[in-house]
Amino acid sequence: MKSVMKKPRINKGIQEGIVVSDKMDKTIAVLVSTIKVDAKYGKRYRRDKRFLVHDSFNKHKTGDKVSFAACKPYSKKKRWKVID
Repeated sequence: MKSVMKKPRINKGIQEGIVVSDKMDKTIAVLVSTIKVDAKYGKRYRRDKRFLVHDSFNKHKTGDKVSFAACKPYSKKKRWKVID
């Protein structure tokens, strides 16, 4: 049986957003806004989504712009970590 080496994921799931809450320990809430276009009418609208992101040193504060990537699950809802 051959052993198959997995290729590392590069730039998989990297997103940018603005920190909206830093009240939790080692966790920040990041708001990501995307602009979508309606297929039929062509109207643009904004969709917002909040992510819980692991911030191990608690250095990011509300209002900061951060980049974060997918990673192993830290908890039930936290599956992202800050990248610098």
